[in-house]
Amino acid sequence: MSDTLPPCPACASVHTYQMDALLVCPECGHEWQPGATEDNVARVRDSVGNILADGDTVTVIKDLKIKGSSQVVKVGTKVRGIRLVAGDHDIDCKIPGIGQMGLKSQFVKKVAD
Repeated sequence: MSDTLPPCPACASVHTYQMDALLVCPECGHEWQPGATEDNVARVRDSVGNILADGDTVTVIKDLKIKGSSQVVKVGTKVRGIRLVAGDHDIDCKIPGIGQMGLKSQFVKKVAD
């Protein structure tokens, strides 16, 4: 293999490989198109600046009142398997004891699992 592939823009791993038209990082699972600039892609960050990805586990950093209900999502609630979406509430998730809802990334912190 004469040409070297660029390192992963998400985790800087040098172990990238090409799969069809995409480059793939086996360490973090990030996929991107060669030559595409990552600056054009909006990244979702948590309250302390960590980049979030689909499937991450986060914890709520403050009590959140649920509109139209008397329930509250308590600080410290751990939410597993988040899904990033476009919009004002940029995280779709299932909160234990409450169910499906959208969260804003500014009210969560990524948890190392």
